[in-house]
Order: sequence, then C-alpha cells, then structure tokens
Amino acid sequence: MAGELLSVRDLRVELASRNGTVHPVEGVSFDLDPGQTLGIVGESGCGKSMTLRAILGLLPRGGAITGGQVVFRGQDLLTLGRGQLRDVRGRSIGIIFQEPMSSLNPVMTVGDQIAEGPVAHLGLPRSAARERAVDLMRQVGIPDPGRRYRSYPHELSGGMRQRVMIAIALSCEPQLILCDEPTTALDVTIQDQILKLLLQLQESTGIGLILVTHDLAVVAQVCQQVAVMYAAQLVETGPVASVFAEPCHPYTLGLLRAVPDFDKVKAVLESIPGIPPSLIAPPDGCRFRQRCSFAEQDCAAGAFPLLPLAPDRASACVHWQSCRDAVRADPVIGQAS
Repeated sequence: MAGELLSVRDLRVELASRNGTVHPVEGVSFDLDPGQTLGIVGESGCGKSMTLRAILGLLPRGGAITGGQVVFRGQDLLTLGRGQLRDVRGRSIGIIFQEPMSSLNPVMTVGDQIAEGPVAHLGLPRSAARERAVDLMRQVGIPDPGRRYRSYPHELSGGMRQRVMIAIALSCEPQLILCDEPTTALDVTIQDQILKLLLQLQESTGIGLILVTHDLAVVAQVCQQVAVMYAAQLVETGPVASVFAEPCHPYTLGLLRAVPDFDKVKAVLESIPGIPPSLIAPPDGCRFRQRCSFAEQDCAAGAFPLLPLAPDRASACVHWQSCRDAVRADPVIGQAS
C-alpha cells in the first residue's frame, strides 16, 4: 500500500509459564497508514497488549517472537539487533502504557523524564532538552509547566501523569505511537480530555496511532479502523463505522450487544456465554465455536484465517453471512459512541 507506515504479517509470540507454553499472539496481521488510527479490541487476555509489545520487542521475561514480520517504513523490526531496536524505540515509535504510575521513574522529576529522550535520541544539550520538555508539557495541557517540570510522579494526579506519558511519547517526534489502554484508570471526564488531546496531536503532527482497548466507545470516538481480537487471533477487521453497523463475526456481534444502551431499560445486560479457551492448549477449529450461536459442524476442525469480504473488510467466520443476516433482521446493536 502506498505510504504504508506499519505492516504486521503473521506475527506469533510464545510465552513460557509454569503450566506450559502460552501462545498469546498467533498469526496476527494488519496495516497502518500515516495519520491513521487503528483500534485493537477484545476481552482481557486475548493478546492485545502482547501484540503491541511485540512490535517493539518489549516482551516480558520468557516471551519470544517465533514468527512473522513487523515492517516499519520498509524495515523489518524483527531483524534488528538490540542496539538498533533501541534506536527505534522512542525516536521513531513511541509508546504510552496503561498505568503511568508504574511506568514513570518515581525518583526522577517528570520534566527530566521527558527530556531524557531528546538527549539520548536527538543529541540535544541538557538546556535545549529542558526547554523542549517544558514546551511539550504545555502542549499536552499541563498547567504551569515550568514549575511542574520539577514535580515527581506522586505529586501529580492520574490525568496529569498520563499527560506526562504522552509528552514522553512525543518528545522525539515519532511517526507512530502505540497506546496500551491509556485511559483505563481515568475517570470519564479525564478520559475524554486525553482522547481529544491524542486526536489534536495526531491532526497537527500526522502521526499514526494504534490504540489497544476493551472500550468500544473509545474506538468509535477516535479510530478509523478496528481489529477485533479473540483468543490470540484476529477475527474481524475493517472500518469502524462499517464493522460496528454490520458485524460479520459472532464475537464482534456479542461485544456490541453487550454495550449498555441507556435509551432502553433492561433487567439484565446481554453477555457472551462461556469463557475464552486456554491459550496453552487451544481447541481445534474456530476458537469461538463453543460460545457461538451460529456454530456448525464445519467449525470444529481446520484453520480459520481472516477471509476478505470486501476491499476493506475481513472476517474469520465461515458463517459470516448468517451473522450479518441476523443483524439485518434484528438490528439491536446500540451505537458504541
């Protein structure tokens, strides 16, 4: 694709555990263009965050990438050595973690942590890096940045700490920012402010964003594309508006039906029955079939990769037409915005 920023192909990750080898990411593929925002959604434990960390080689101890390609601006990051990959982190690709209190250094001032990247990657002298840090703090909406530069993480609110994380991610003018549930620990007012800030920064800088979240409303608010993940695999991809209006995978349909509709009073919220399968010994066939109301005998065996349904849509369900027809016959899906 012309102008492609990131292309992930057949990414596979293994993770050693006491109970055996876990396969948290299996055959994940997607593309991202400059200035585009991709949302990766799914239940906790489905492999969203591990996919994000694998892009930058930030896997936990015992984790290993066992296959695939992560091509950023024409270069496969999986072929780079540690030093080369360290140059990419922060400089070309920034990352915003879920919980800033555990990601920020508690014994360094937040200003020095923002200035650290420009010194290491851009070669700026300390004085210039300090000025850049103060300017970034101002850009991300931190009041009185000159004074807050000398603050420690525990002296700031959760929203301010997350703004510091965004400033760190932006400090070396990256082309891509990975966001690992950046608003999960924040109240809805601060969450809205952070999301609007990310959109404003993207509009002004043209950066690409990948947003990992379990909140469909967040995806509807900030993303153009969505990738739905279940049990370590992508099960549906496409434009947000199209996927949310007419899902073509039963898991996507289940997620959308589970979104509360405040215009309707329900005694019990809808949910997806059952639990996700083990990622140590996942079942044969479609991994969602034991929870799926559309499952047939042909779902019990074989591989279920993403199948192109249209130039911009794909689903891993062989009975996607039944799912789509059910939506058209009974449009109960509320807007996730």
